[in-house]
Amino acid sequence: MPDDDTPVLDTLADITAAAVEHNSLPPRELMIARLAALIAVDAPPASHLANAGAAADSGVVADDIQAVMIAVAPVVGTARVVSAGGKILRALGLAVAVAADELADELADDGAE
Repeated sequence: MPDDDTPVLDTLADITAAAVEHNSLPPRELMIARLAALIAVDAPPASHLANAGAAADSGVVADDIQAVMIAVAPVVGTARVVSAGGKILRALGLAVAVAADELADELADDGAE
């Protein structure tokens, strides 16, 4: 086993990189497909958060997320879509909290100088 503090995260990053490398979809469409899959499997907030940056970087916006939820609702069911909506909101809340903590740390470091 590598001398690493984050073997699980590293493995997930490797799997994701391989999926992206071997995929012919444009980045935006790839992230829309991943979002649909996350909704279908009732993924936890952390899984949505793990994909949020790449989704945003590829041009996925809130309207796209809503459209995907509408598109998959007849297949996965309303309960799964409502669950995903809550989990996506929790993931965004986590992202905001992390960003706020990082900003507070930066401000504290700047104030100490």
